[in-house]
Amino acid sequence: MNEKGLRMLVIDDEQQIRKLLNVSLSAHGYQVHAAVTGQEGINWAAVHKPDLIIVDLGLPDMDGKNVIKKIREWSQVPIIILTARDQEQEKIEALDAGADDYVTKPFGMGELMARMRVSLRRAATAENDPVLSCGGLVIDLVQRRVTVEGREIKLTPTEYEIIKIMAQHAGRVLTHKQLLKAVWGNTYNEDTHYIRVYVGQLRRKIEQDPARPQYIITESGVGYRLMGQ
Repeated sequence: MNEKGLRMLVIDDEQQIRKLLNVSLSAHGYQVHAAVTGQEGINWAAVHKPDLIIVDLGLPDMDGKNVIKKIREWSQVPIIILTARDQEQEKIEALDAGADDYVTKPFGMGELMARMRVSLRRAATAENDPVLSCGGLVIDLVQRRVTVEGREIKLTPTEYEIIKIMAQHAGRVLTHKQLLKAVWGNTYNEDTHYIRVYVGQLRRKIEQDPARPQYIITESGVGYRLMGQ
C-alpha cells in the first residue's frame, strides 16, 4: 500500500512528543494533525476520518482508554497507544478497549513506525482472505489446514482456533482476555492459564525451537503477538 499522504492524528498533551511526532511522521510523507485533549481528538477524528490515531493514555481531560472506547463506537481506525513503562494494567485495559497496539515511553521512532506499518497493512487487508500467511506459517481457512515451511501440522480444534485468531491479527498484540473471549467466549475471560497451556502446545508443534519462539512471541504480562520469521 502507498502510505504517502495518509492522515495521522496524534492525541497527546506533551508538546515535545507532539513536535517529535509531527516532524518525524511528516518527513515520511504522512499528514499529521495534533490534538491536546481527548475530546479535541475525538471531535477531529469524527470529522476528518484519519487513517491512524496515536493516543497517549494520560490526557488532561479524560482517560485515553475512554477516548478509544468512544472512537470504537463508530470507527475501526487503527489506534496505537503511548504508555509509560509502569502502566502495564492500563496498557492491557486499553488493548481490551479496542487499541491495536502500544509503544512504551520512551520510544524509538523506528519501533513506532514499524507498529504503524503493521496496523495500516492490517486495516488495508480484507479479513476474509481464505489463506493467511505469516512467514513460513500458512493457514488455509477453507481446509482448516496449517503448514510450516510446507510441512503440515496436526492441531486440535482449540489449537487451530487460537492460531487462526493470531494469524487474522498477525503483528498485533492480543491480550490474554482477547484470546480467551475469541476462543471460549466470555465464560473463561479470567482463566489465563488456559491460554498459556495451549500456547505452549502450539509452540512445540510450530516452532523450530519452542524455547526461542520465532512465531508466537510473548508480550510480558500482556499477551501474545504472532510474527513472521
